[in-house]
Amino acid sequence: MRLIMSKVIVCFKWVRAEEDLRIDPATLSVDLSKAKGKISDYDRNAIEAARIASDAIGGEVIALTYGSGDTKSSLKDALSRGPKQGFWVNDVSAEDADGFVTANVLAGAVNRIGDYSLVVCAEGAADTYAHQVGPRIGALLDLPVVSFVKEMKIEGGKLTAVRKLENSLEEVVVELPAVVTVLPEINPAPIPGLKAVLDAGKKPVTEFGIGDLEIEEGDTKRKTEVVSFKGCSTTRKKIMVEGDDPKGRVDALIAALKKEGVL
Repeated sequence: MRLIMSKVIVCFKWVRAEEDLRIDPATLSVDLSKAKGKISDYDRNAIEAARIASDAIGGEVIALTYGSGDTKSSLKDALSRGPKQGFWVNDVSAEDADGFVTANVLAGAVNRIGDYSLVVCAEGAADTYAHQVGPRIGALLDLPVVSFVKEMKIEGGKLTAVRKLENSLEEVVVELPAVVTVLPEINPAPIPGLKAVLDAGKKPVTEFGIGDLEIEEGDTKRKTEVVSFKGCSTTRKKIMVEGDDPKGRVDALIAALKKEGVL
């Protein structure tokens, strides 16, 4: 049986705010120049899930992120949500990293932090939602991985999780340490109060460089290539269903949907 440690490490990502993106309707090019940064919405739920898990384990939450210089802005927000301290892998390579690179760096940081019982990731980041980083971290750390988790509880060194599959729910039990990737519905993400925000500025933050981690040089070279990055454009049909007869309006709506191939 593995030795159970006390730390719960939650990984989070600093992303561009979706509401600030600007898309050219003619070319579908995406303008990020005015997009502010924020913690990925899904990662906020993951941070709260880690905080709850740490209460059950009797340890402390550690927030971990990988990003370039502007990611430093995320640490106070993350720490205001419950973690006791933060760790930041500061490297410009994060701006071009894919799931392969991100997982290698985060796994290296987890090993450097050590003494952990659980690693928590969101099921995906708000910008890519690629579903890769959490399972890759688990493979690199040689730990059991439980993905698509909507509920979990920890008792006696074991984690019981309910996974949300395509058309069913699955309950699994694993021994800690382990890696879990959680869905947004696992718990709400509370908005930090003023005291929590002020206290966050006093919490310790440790900064790593890539050279501080025991990872190979090739592990920081992405395996995928982005060939294009375009926004989406939709054109509304603007079909109006009118009339005073409810049944007639429903029939007209169904006919219109069938014509468009929706039904």
